[in-house]
Amino acid sequence: MTTTINSVSPALLATMNPTSSSSSTSSTSSSTAGTVSSETAASLQNNFLTLLTTQMQNQDPLNPMDNSQVTSQMAQLSTVTGISQMNATLTSLISNMQASQSMQAANLIGKSVVVPGNEVTLSSGAGQFGVQLSSAATKVQAVITNSAGAVVDTMNVGALPSGVSAINWNGMTSAGTTAPDGQYTFTLTAVNGSSPVTATALSVGQVSSVSTGGTAGTTLNIPTLGPTNYSNVIQIL
Repeated sequence: MTTTINSVSPALLATMNPTSSSSSTSSTSSSTAGTVSSETAASLQNNFLTLLTTQMQNQDPLNPMDNSQVTSQMAQLSTVTGISQMNATLTSLISNMQASQSMQAANLIGKSVVVPGNEVTLSSGAGQFGVQLSSAATKVQAVITNSAGAVVDTMNVGALPSGVSAINWNGMTSAGTTAPDGQYTFTLTAVNGSSPVTATALSVGQVSSVSTGGTAGTTLNIPTLGPTNYSNVIQIL
Protein backbone atom coordinates (compact mmCIF):
# COMPACT_ATOMS: atom_id res chain seq x y z
CA MET A 1 0.00 0.00 0.00
CA THR A 2 1.28 3.49 -0.86
CA THR A 3 1.18 5.85 2.09
CA THR A 4 0.54 9.52 1.44
CA ILE A 5 1.25 12.02 4.20
CA ASN A 6 0.56 15.74 4.02
CA SER A 7 3.49 18.13 4.27
CA VAL A 8 4.40 18.39 7.95
CA SER A 9 7.35 20.09 9.61
CA PRO A 10 10.32 17.67 10.02
CA ALA A 11 10.87 19.12 13.51
CA LEU A 12 7.32 18.15 14.45
CA LEU A 13 7.79 14.66 13.05
CA ALA A 14 10.97 14.22 15.07
CA THR A 15 9.25 15.42 18.24
CA MET A 16 6.08 13.38 17.87
CA ASN A 17 7.70 10.16 16.67
CA PRO A 18 10.31 8.93 19.15
CA THR A 19 13.17 6.95 17.61
CA SER A 20 16.23 5.24 18.98
CA SER A 21 17.55 8.64 19.95
CA SER A 22 14.37 9.58 21.81
CA SER A 23 16.21 10.03 25.09
CA SER A 24 18.40 12.80 23.70
CA THR A 25 15.44 14.40 21.90
CA SER A 26 13.41 14.29 25.09
CA SER A 27 16.24 15.93 27.00
CA THR A 28 16.43 18.74 24.48
CA SER A 29 12.67 19.23 24.54
CA SER A 30 12.69 19.43 28.33
CA SER A 31 15.37 22.11 28.35
CA THR A 32 13.56 24.28 25.79
CA ALA A 33 9.93 23.64 26.69
CA GLY A 34 9.95 26.48 29.19
CA THR A 35 10.55 29.00 26.40
CA VAL A 36 7.68 27.88 24.16
CA SER A 37 5.15 30.67 23.67
CA SER A 38 1.39 30.15 23.74
CA GLU A 39 1.22 30.84 19.99
CA THR A 40 3.87 28.20 19.31
CA ALA A 41 2.08 25.69 21.52
CA ALA A 42 -1.21 26.28 19.68
CA SER A 43 0.51 25.83 16.33
CA LEU A 44 2.18 22.68 17.58
CA GLN A 45 -1.14 21.28 18.75
CA ASN A 46 -2.81 21.96 15.40
CA ASN A 47 0.08 20.40 13.49
CA PHE A 48 0.04 17.38 15.76
CA LEU A 49 -3.67 16.79 15.23
CA THR A 50 -3.21 17.14 11.45
CA LEU A 51 -0.33 14.68 11.52
CA LEU A 52 -2.16 12.18 13.72
CA THR A 53 -5.28 12.31 11.55
CA THR A 54 -3.22 11.83 8.37
CA GLN A 55 -1.31 8.92 9.88
CA MET A 56 -4.51 7.16 10.96
CA GLN A 57 -6.16 7.71 7.57
CA ASN A 58 -3.19 6.28 5.70
CA GLN A 59 -2.03 3.56 8.07
CA ASP A 60 -1.43 0.06 6.76
CA PRO A 61 -4.36 -2.15 7.85
CA LEU A 62 -1.93 -5.06 8.18
CA ASN A 63 0.44 -3.02 10.32
CA PRO A 64 -1.65 -0.44 12.23
CA MET A 65 -0.24 2.27 14.46
CA ASP A 66 0.99 1.25 17.89
CA ASN A 67 -1.34 2.52 20.63
CA SER A 68 1.57 3.12 23.00
CA GLN A 69 3.23 5.35 20.40
CA VAL A 70 0.08 7.43 19.98
CA THR A 71 -0.21 7.74 23.77
CA SER A 72 3.43 8.85 24.02
CA GLN A 73 2.90 11.49 21.32
CA MET A 74 -0.18 12.88 23.05
CA ALA A 75 1.65 12.98 26.40
CA GLN A 76 4.49 14.99 24.86
CA LEU A 77 2.02 17.46 23.35
CA SER A 78 0.17 17.80 26.65
CA THR A 79 3.43 18.49 28.50
CA VAL A 80 4.52 21.23 26.10
CA THR A 81 1.05 22.85 26.14
CA GLY A 82 0.83 22.67 29.94
CA ILE A 83 4.24 24.27 30.45
CA SER A 84 3.37 27.03 27.99
CA GLN A 85 0.14 27.82 29.84
CA MET A 86 1.96 27.78 33.19
CA ASN A 87 4.60 30.19 31.88
CA ALA A 88 1.89 32.57 30.66
CA THR A 89 0.23 32.46 34.10
CA LEU A 90 3.52 33.08 35.94
CA THR A 91 4.38 35.97 33.62
CA SER A 92 1.03 37.57 34.38
CA LEU A 93 1.47 37.08 38.13
CA ILE A 94 4.97 38.60 38.05
CA SER A 95 3.71 41.59 36.10
CA ASN A 96 0.90 42.19 38.58
CA MET A 97 3.29 41.79 41.51
CA GLN A 98 5.73 44.32 40.06
CA ALA A 99 2.94 46.83 39.46
CA SER A 100 1.72 46.41 43.05
CA GLN A 101 5.27 46.74 44.38
CA SER A 102 5.81 49.94 42.40
CA MET A 103 2.66 51.48 43.88
CA GLN A 104 3.79 50.57 47.40
CA ALA A 105 7.28 51.91 46.78
CA ALA A 106 5.88 55.24 45.54
CA ASN A 107 4.40 55.77 48.99
CA LEU A 108 7.93 55.81 50.44
CA ILE A 109 8.93 59.02 48.63
CA GLY A 110 9.87 61.58 51.27
CA LYS A 111 10.17 58.95 54.02
CA SER A 112 13.31 57.59 55.68
CA VAL A 113 14.09 53.90 55.34
CA VAL A 114 16.57 51.53 56.98
CA VAL A 115 18.63 49.42 54.58
CA PRO A 116 21.87 47.40 54.80
CA GLY A 117 24.89 49.72 54.57
CA ASN A 118 27.71 51.31 56.56
CA GLU A 119 27.19 54.99 55.76
CA VAL A 120 25.88 57.69 58.09
CA THR A 121 24.96 61.25 57.17
CA LEU A 122 25.76 63.96 59.73
CA SER A 123 23.37 66.89 59.29
CA SER A 124 23.02 69.81 61.73
CA GLY A 125 25.13 67.90 64.23
CA ALA A 126 22.97 64.77 64.21
CA GLY A 127 23.35 61.42 62.50
CA GLN A 128 21.48 58.14 62.71
CA PHE A 129 22.35 54.61 61.71
CA GLY A 130 21.48 51.14 62.97
CA VAL A 131 22.55 47.61 63.73
CA GLN A 132 20.91 44.23 63.32
CA LEU A 133 22.11 41.69 65.88
CA SER A 134 21.77 37.94 65.47
CA SER A 135 21.35 37.66 69.27
CA ALA A 136 21.43 39.92 72.32
CA ALA A 137 24.76 41.64 73.00
CA THR A 138 26.18 42.95 76.26
CA LYS A 139 28.46 45.38 74.43
CA VAL A 140 28.19 47.07 71.04
CA GLN A 141 30.84 49.43 69.71
CA ALA A 142 30.73 51.68 66.63
CA VAL A 143 33.84 53.21 65.04
CA ILE A 144 33.08 56.19 62.80
CA THR A 145 35.55 57.28 60.11
CA ASN A 146 35.64 60.17 57.67
CA SER A 147 36.15 60.12 53.90
CA ALA A 148 39.94 59.99 54.39
CA GLY A 149 39.64 56.85 56.50
CA ALA A 150 40.63 58.58 59.76
CA VAL A 151 38.78 57.59 62.94
CA VAL A 152 36.49 60.42 64.05
CA ASP A 153 34.73 58.82 67.00
CA THR A 154 34.48 55.53 68.83
CA MET A 155 31.05 55.02 70.37
CA ASN A 156 30.39 52.53 73.14
CA VAL A 157 26.71 51.89 72.54
CA GLY A 158 26.30 49.42 75.39
CA ALA A 159 23.96 46.44 75.58
CA LEU A 160 21.37 45.90 72.85
CA PRO A 161 18.72 43.22 72.25
CA SER A 162 18.64 40.94 69.23
CA GLY A 163 17.12 42.34 66.08
CA VAL A 164 17.21 45.90 64.74
CA SER A 165 18.24 48.83 66.94
CA ALA A 166 18.78 52.50 66.12
CA ILE A 167 22.00 54.29 67.05
CA ASN A 168 22.18 58.08 67.26
CA TRP A 169 25.41 60.03 66.80
CA ASN A 170 25.61 63.59 68.12
CA GLY A 171 28.48 64.50 65.82
CA MET A 172 31.04 64.76 68.60
CA THR A 173 34.54 63.43 67.95
CA SER A 174 36.76 61.50 70.33
CA ALA A 175 38.73 64.74 70.79
CA GLY A 176 35.63 66.54 72.06
CA THR A 177 35.10 68.69 68.97
CA THR A 178 32.14 68.78 66.61
CA ALA A 179 32.57 66.96 63.31
CA PRO A 180 31.55 68.86 60.17
CA ASP A 181 28.34 67.83 58.42
CA GLY A 182 28.79 65.31 55.65
CA GLN A 183 29.08 61.61 54.86
CA TYR A 184 30.86 59.19 57.18
CA THR A 185 31.25 55.43 57.37
CA PHE A 186 31.16 53.16 60.40
CA THR A 187 32.05 49.65 61.52
CA LEU A 188 30.38 47.66 64.27
CA THR A 189 31.52 45.01 66.74
CA ALA A 190 29.31 43.21 69.23
CA VAL A 191 29.91 40.63 71.94
CA ASN A 192 27.81 38.80 74.49
CA GLY A 193 30.20 38.37 77.37
CA SER A 194 33.26 36.97 75.63
CA SER A 195 31.37 35.50 72.65
CA PRO A 196 31.16 37.52 69.41
CA VAL A 197 27.72 38.40 68.04
CA THR A 198 27.02 38.91 64.34
CA ALA A 199 26.28 42.60 63.77
CA THR A 200 24.94 43.81 60.42
CA ALA A 201 25.46 47.52 59.71
CA LEU A 202 22.36 49.49 58.69
CA SER A 203 22.10 52.90 57.06
CA VAL A 204 19.25 55.40 57.18
CA GLY A 205 18.31 57.57 54.22
CA GLN A 206 15.39 59.47 52.76
CA VAL A 207 13.78 58.26 49.52
CA SER A 208 13.66 60.97 46.84
CA SER A 209 12.18 58.98 43.95
CA VAL A 210 11.37 55.48 42.70
CA SER A 211 12.50 53.75 39.51
CA THR A 212 10.82 50.71 37.95
CA GLY A 213 11.51 48.31 35.13
CA GLY A 214 14.57 46.37 34.05
CA THR A 215 16.08 43.34 35.74
CA ALA A 216 16.64 45.27 38.99
CA GLY A 217 12.91 45.58 39.61
CA THR A 218 11.73 48.45 41.80
CA THR A 219 14.58 50.71 42.92
CA LEU A 220 14.53 53.41 45.60
CA ASN A 221 16.69 56.42 44.87
CA ILE A 222 18.29 57.66 48.10
CA PRO A 223 20.63 60.65 47.53
CA THR A 224 22.86 59.93 50.53
CA LEU A 225 23.09 56.17 49.88
CA GLY A 226 22.51 55.70 46.17
CA PRO A 227 20.03 53.38 44.39
CA THR A 228 18.68 50.64 46.65
CA ASN A 229 16.44 47.74 45.73
CA TYR A 230 12.99 47.91 47.30
CA SER A 231 13.41 44.41 48.74
CA ASN A 232 16.35 45.64 50.86
CA VAL A 233 14.16 47.85 53.05
CA ILE A 234 14.25 46.59 56.63
CA GLN A 235 12.32 49.36 58.36
CA ILE A 236 10.36 52.48 57.42
CA LEU A 237 10.80 55.41 59.78
